Amino acid sequence: MLERLAAQAGLYWRVLATGLCFVVFGVGGLVLRLLVFPLLNLLVRQPQRRVACARELIRRAFRAYVDLMRLLGVLRYELNGMDKLARGGLLILANHPTLIDTVFLMAFVKNADCIVKDALWNNPFTGGPVRAAGYINNAGGAELVDDCIASLRRGNNLIVFPEGTRTGGDGLITLKRGAANIAVRGARDVTPVLIRCQPLTLGKGEKWWRVPPRRVRFVIEVQDDVAVAGFSGDDTSEVMAARRLTEFLQIYFTGKCQEHA
Repeated sequence: MLERLAAQAGLYWRVLATGLCFVVFGVGGLVLRLLVFPLLNLLVRQPQRRVACARELIRRAFRAYVDLMRLLGVLRYELNGMDKLARGGLLILANHPTLIDTVFLMAFVKNADCIVKDALWNNPFTGGPVRAAGYINNAGGAELVDDCIASLRRGNNLIVFPEGTRTGGDGLITLKRGAANIAVRGARDVTPVLIRCQPLTLGKGEKWWRVPPRRVRFVIEVQDDVAVAGFSGDDTSEVMAARRLTEFLQIYFTGKCQEHA
């Protein structure tokens, strides 16, 4: 009886703490937009340096946010192979099981760039930070791949979720070809990152208050690089190379996720 009451109390606390974390996220975005980044614009005149400072501020803010979630008992996490991300100019490809995968990766990857949904550019909570950091707007259409390649060539670590959205409730991973197009045209290697969350929370279509019966555990594992050259020979077109790489990554991520299921 006491164990059941304790479990119920823990569940209620995690619902409350999760709601508090969402509030903190929104308020933090407004503070960055209204106070921090306007001050940064006054203090740092050089555009490239200002973007670099903005990205570092966001990384530190996300790191504090992740630690807050852990401190409140919302989640715990384990990181493996993060030293592989200490390089520059990486194309980081990750699976996307939850809403906060981006937060985790941006918290621990220095000089990170990412593709941001157009809606977030006009969001009152996120618009200021993503604009100040110069992230890539996915409304770029045909220019999107070129923008990503340019980011890699500037030495940024570009984070891309090849699924394009969170994994569906059925757990099936379906990759789009955009990430492979970037890799084939602008990268020597791709660096896969496997993200696992048990039990699953904040998945596609899930409401934030539907908290699992126990505290969730995130495991983020950086895998060995995959050479892009193996998918494009002398007579292989970029279209075919991107198709082959996408098929490989589809099997790769699906297999890795099933292996740890």
